[in-house]
Amino acid sequence: MIADLKPYGEYQESGLPWLGKVPAHWDVQKPRHIGSLLKGVGGTKEDALSAGIPCVRYGELYTTHTFFVRKPKAFIHPDRASNYTPLHYGDVLFAASGETLEEIGKSAVNLIEGAAVCGGDVIILRPTVPVHAPFLGYVMDCRSSANQKATMGRGTTVKHIYPDELKNLLFPFPPVPEQAAIVRFLDWASGRLERAIRAKRKVIALLNEQKQAVINRAVSRGLDPSVALKPSGIPWLGDIPQHWGICSVKQLSRRGGRSFTDGDWIELPFITNSGVRLIQTGNVGKGKYREKGFRYVSERTFEAFGCTEVEPNDVLICRLDGPVGRACLAPDLGVRMITSVDNTILKVRPEIDARFVVFLMSSSAWLNWIQSMCRAGGGFRYRISRSMLGSLLVATPPPPEQLAITNFISGSTAPLIASVERLEREIELLREYRTRLVADVVTGKLDVREAAARLPDEVTADTVAEDIDLGDESEIADDEVAV
Repeated sequence: MIADLKPYGEYQESGLPWLGKVPAHWDVQKPRHIGSLLKGVGGTKEDALSAGIPCVRYGELYTTHTFFVRKPKAFIHPDRASNYTPLHYGDVLFAASGETLEEIGKSAVNLIEGAAVCGGDVIILRPTVPVHAPFLGYVMDCRSSANQKATMGRGTTVKHIYPDELKNLLFPFPPVPEQAAIVRFLDWASGRLERAIRAKRKVIALLNEQKQAVINRAVSRGLDPSVALKPSGIPWLGDIPQHWGICSVKQLSRRGGRSFTDGDWIELPFITNSGVRLIQTGNVGKGKYREKGFRYVSERTFEAFGCTEVEPNDVLICRLDGPVGRACLAPDLGVRMITSVDNTILKVRPEIDARFVVFLMSSSAWLNWIQSMCRAGGGFRYRISRSMLGSLLVATPPPPEQLAITNFISGSTAPLIASVERLEREIELLREYRTRLVADVVTGKLDVREAAARLPDEVTADTVAEDIDLGDESEIADDEVAV
């Protein structure tokens, strides 16, 4: 059906080089022509509850909601709702700040039935003319709109966008019945793409399970199945080979200096565009350094703050959720490096194989144990202190056996990792195809009216339950163990 789509019969010039021609019967509008813009106010993360009044926060527009807000991620107590901005069905929510110009103004339309609110740093477009609300979700965040919003962004370290700029965003605006047809077709197409992606994710999950089984077995029992075992006394580890030793995480570090220390607290005013690379918590995956985001501090700030320099092959352990306790080797980026305060730097003793430590901290047994301790401690976010992390016990095989184990894990998991990477590339291609399809349909390059009319009545039930979010494969990437 998608392959059979054709252009409209008649077009007119839009007057916009980036948009080109639009169907002759369409309008080109600005937000200020179809409604009013207002700024959301109020709220802190400490207000978050597991139930109550639905609340949409600006960060969720980047991480959770794609085009639509159908199911809330956060809630607040009804007594606190007066401190937030109330939302109406059909409001378009724009993130007013972000880290990059490419994503500034990320938006989604509110489709929550009933009471809902939003916190600060959200710009709200409230339509005052007839409109099919889901269409605004698609058109306000399609590629052409995103490109315009990128030109409106302001700021150096943190990017901002303001209502006075957003009110001039230009977008195609077909008749309302045609808006409904476009939404009907894109919901159907997105549902098909999501089912394909979900199937690939299931395969990735099975491959990751195989990978975890290899790691768990090797770091807890070694490679010789006939070796005698002994109780380790470590709750998360169980029995270990008789000849293995036991020590705390802190005892894995070299003696003296900052061999086991937290990273540095660097405030935003000190962030620059070059200098000493700042490794953040998002860069630390489960067993793999993830190159995402580029932040630096100046050499002068590095010296003034007395920062701890991260060296290639130091073990970086993240003390913050996502999950707590995950670790990776510090990369060799060819520049000086430091790390943020929620990462702990472990400079291991010469006789300890840093790769073995990372594999051990990538095992599900280790990570599940730490998550259980964090849950027992309560709090809104999972976090573990460096002192508690340092006191946790681990098993240490003799150095030659550590090397053999790391080589075995690397060799055994390489085909699994290659398969995961191939599936992730396929997912990326599906996501890119969806992005192009949405842009072509909402800008009138393809006519979907007849195709939408032929779709079955239950088409809307075919879409994904949570906002058809094809954009977040971060946890899949984290599961790559490629030390």
